[in-house]
Amino acid sequence: MTAVADQKKETRAGNYFISNYPPFSFWSEDGNERVEEVYRQAPVEGVPLGLYHHIPFCRRRCHFCYFRVYTDKSADEIKHYLDSTVQELEMMSRKPLIEGRKPQFIYFGGGTPSYLSAKQLAGLTDRMKALLPWDAAEEVAFECEPGTLNAGKLAAIKDIGVTRLSLGIENFDDHILEINGRAHRSKEVDRAYERARAEGFDQINIDLIAGMIEETEENWQRNVERTIELEPDSVTIYQMEIPYNTTIYREMKDSGKLVAPVADWQTKRRWVKEAFAALEEAGYTVGSGYTAVRDPAKTKFIYRDSLWGGSDLLGLGVASFSHAAGTHYQNLTEIDDYIAAIEAGRMPTKRSFRTTAEQRMIREFILRMKLGQVDAGHFQAKYGVDVLARWESELKQLTEEGLLQVTGREIVLERDGLLCVDNILHDFFLPEHRTDKLV
Repeated sequence: MTAVADQKKETRAGNYFISNYPPFSFWSEDGNERVEEVYRQAPVEGVPLGLYHHIPFCRRRCHFCYFRVYTDKSADEIKHYLDSTVQELEMMSRKPLIEGRKPQFIYFGGGTPSYLSAKQLAGLTDRMKALLPWDAAEEVAFECEPGTLNAGKLAAIKDIGVTRLSLGIENFDDHILEINGRAHRSKEVDRAYERARAEGFDQINIDLIAGMIEETEENWQRNVERTIELEPDSVTIYQMEIPYNTTIYREMKDSGKLVAPVADWQTKRRWVKEAFAALEEAGYTVGSGYTAVRDPAKTKFIYRDSLWGGSDLLGLGVASFSHAAGTHYQNLTEIDDYIAAIEAGRMPTKRSFRTTAEQRMIREFILRMKLGQVDAGHFQAKYGVDVLARWESELKQLTEEGLLQVTGREIVLERDGLLCVDNILHDFFLPEHRTDKLV
């Protein structure tokens, strides 16, 4: 029985997307002094630095959202928060691990970064650049909610140096947007996309979600067709999941239901597979389990590729994640606690995990698997590990299931394997980090 067939097909509550290793459940709140110790050391030569800034404000909380976001903050409260993130950057920029380095990439995530006004964006980024210059950055990525964008806002986003604009469209149907709690509507999508193209961003990405509440075959097909008509530089497609801290899960819990009111995993995977096939026919190249790009030679995602390859990442703001010289950590997850720590001159760390060399190798391996192709020679050169020998039995099993193939020193995932990659990655975890497989 294959890895796909051996799992429950229904969508149940839980986080399935693997974004790091070891899993967050193994991170500890008693090792925060070790995080400060890491920042007292010099950076490792050749390891790039990235900068992430979390903007936790939204017009409306989506029913499937599990991020730390706020919809009720005043202008003064937002200003206070932004000032605190700059204070955090000032504090961190003086530490030996960061001092004097220039970020390879910058990423503004949320929440909704485009919720900020043009004046707020300019003021924030000017102060950030003064502390950590961006002139060597290969990419500045910025997440947007279409309904927050007008011509002036997009011009301001372009002026601060954004090269990769990501539009969180999710779906083009007004009813589905409404019932899933999205703040924008299809007319706002059209206006925002047209204006973004006019600004001449280096790269425009469109986000879609397969299997939202009341998604249908016909609607999904229209989403794919509309996306191809727009010709974005890249398309990111996620499969709908229902984490425990979402509105949908609370409603499921109150009603005593175990199965989420969204498409099952088999349907979602088929829809993404069909979307990838249509995008390929339109000239796109599938570059991971979630993305397709029009021109792989010029359309990159530096944030993803560098972070998955082991770069340092300094995360600013409430609940943000960082990776510093092999140590993972997350900031405090309540905005008042975060601001209080910054005002007291303390690192706002909530939990952390210091990895071993073996865990760093596994982390890079499983994250590179999500790209659909792994060069075993890279791991031999970087870590002195023959991954083909180490995971010989696991790779053989997945090959027999038709999910991947090993050709020479290359591991290549089949399309079906790529579409369930977050499930099969558990096979490569250390035994102490394996839990019940989720889809």
